[in-house]
Amino acid sequence: MSAEINNREYRQQVLKELISQLHDGKSVDEVKERFAEVFGNVSAEEIAQAEQALILGGLPVGEVQRLCDVHAAVFKGSIEEIHRPSDPAKIPGHPINTLWRENRALEALIQDLQSKLSSEAGTQSELKDGLAGLMEIDRHYSKKENLLFPYLERYGITAPPKVMWGVDDEIRDELKEIVKELAAESAGRLAPRLEALFNRITEMIFKEENILFPMLIENLTQDEWKTIADEIADLGYCLIDGAPDWKPSAENKPQAELREEAGPGVITLPTGVLKTQELVRMLDTLPIDITFVDKDDTVKYFSQGAERVFPRTKAIIGRKVSNCHPPASVHIVEKLVEDFRAGRKDQEDFWIKMGDKYILIRYFAVRSEAGEYLGVLEVTQNIRPIQEITGEKRLVEDAAQTN
Repeated sequence: MSAEINNREYRQQVLKELISQLHDGKSVDEVKERFAEVFGNVSAEEIAQAEQALILGGLPVGEVQRLCDVHAAVFKGSIEEIHRPSDPAKIPGHPINTLWRENRALEALIQDLQSKLSSEAGTQSELKDGLAGLMEIDRHYSKKENLLFPYLERYGITAPPKVMWGVDDEIRDELKEIVKELAAESAGRLAPRLEALFNRITEMIFKEENILFPMLIENLTQDEWKTIADEIADLGYCLIDGAPDWKPSAENKPQAELREEAGPGVITLPTGVLKTQELVRMLDTLPIDITFVDKDDTVKYFSQGAERVFPRTKAIIGRKVSNCHPPASVHIVEKLVEDFRAGRKDQEDFWIKMGDKYILIRYFAVRSEAGEYLGVLEVTQNIRPIQEITGEKRLVEDAAQTN
């Protein structure tokens, strides 16, 4: 066992050295030659560990990201094939199968666009339509970043997701720029950039299927895959119609989720676990006032933000909502609640001016998944500061200014 561990450590060290050599300016051919001398094959896990070690050793994520396409070309064809009794890529409805199908659709669209570019058979309009379809790649990348990467991070795998996310953003940004410029430029003049973009997307497909997918399959439990499968439709599909419902086989029963143990002061929700103090402070930090009235028209809760629009005291808890409004407007409240209860309405908005404030008051019917009426949620907010917003302020730009 010690020999295997030592060999593994040696192989990982060599991988780190090769990536560092690329960083220092060695050619791809030089690195490939050294790579061929040392390795017969290399696993996706080892590539991930090498990237992780480099970043932990101080190499910025952006540097590893810059090398990502280069070392993918070095490793391409050398990543060992992982044979499994049941390949998730072939199981309809499994998240890996869904992403695999999207990749095939992306490849088909890219091939069609390349054909139009090379033969000049495609009109400007057809190319625009094709690139509009390619914009759906954002849904594919979003599934990786919002569904898959969080699970890898739970298992301490952080470097590969950061690198891949950075490249995803570069691909998305370049695609948006090309689509924007196509309105003024001919497709012929943009052809070199389009070909470079297509190559980057193709390389990312390779990295997903030979590095990302094996890491996920190696680490994720069956119940985690099921959770992903249940949520994947919320982020939309890329160039495919959808995915069938997937149920884990009986012999692969789900394992317990990685969740904080329920207990005193802990509230278990469908999408997470919060301590009572966390939930209270989170609701009170929101820049809105919240009041909830239950199905029996009884006030059950209100938030206590720093700047409330309308005064609230704990004395209203347990009070009938009709008693919380002046006689002149109580009939409006009662009619609204009745419309919510009967299902005639789901929402109603009002807005008023109060000094220098412009107050938006929104009422929402709260219903169970089965549609049963549970009560009314009142949300109040001073929207004057929002109305004064102009232009754009992007998170990326703000981060650049602070660095």
